[in-house]
Amino acid sequence: MDPLGIKGTFLFTPVVHGDQRGSFHEWFRGDSLRSLTGHGLNLAQANCSVSSRGVLRGLHFADVPPGQAKYVTCLRGAIVDVVVDVRVGSPTFGQWEAKRLDEENRRCLYIAEGIAHGFMALTDDATVVYLCSEPYAPGREHGVHPLDPAIGVAWPSDIEPLLSDKDADAPTLDEARRSGLLPDYQECLDYYAKLGLPT
Repeated sequence: MDPLGIKGTFLFTPVVHGDQRGSFHEWFRGDSLRSLTGHGLNLAQANCSVSSRGVLRGLHFADVPPGQAKYVTCLRGAIVDVVVDVRVGSPTFGQWEAKRLDEENRRCLYIAEGIAHGFMALTDDATVVYLCSEPYAPGREHGVHPLDPAIGVAWPSDIEPLLSDKDADAPTLDEARRSGLLPDYQECLDYYAKLGLPT
């Protein structure tokens, strides 16, 4: 489990055991996640999305507390998975990181509460599953526009992005900040501490 540059995000590369029958790997272990990162994941919901090449989902986040931590992997095909620090007051506010998750590397991404998440499908039938610490609650869910030039995510330039109407209508990071939609970094840290997580 390797920490990324945004506090609360980690990349996990599992050991894949393969033979003539196929392969096997542990893609999630709660005890390992907590021991390696200090973060746990209270499993409340599991999601699966299947996307055509170019589909861009996100950037999504939820009000903190309780927020929604996620543990994401790509079972089929390939995606570029992106996290953006939208926690106002964070030293890395507005910064993003992208990692390729695919059916060969089997990597997983952990995203703590208060951090925005999104991905673009690099292949047809890209199948993404993610574990969530809280169930979906429409009144607490928000997004920022994934193509906001002020964030400047370097999505693949050779793929035309396909967004839902909701994501296409999402505010920019600055609009979301001015309207009070974004989580506060100190409130996130206080919530992490309440959960027993390192701050």
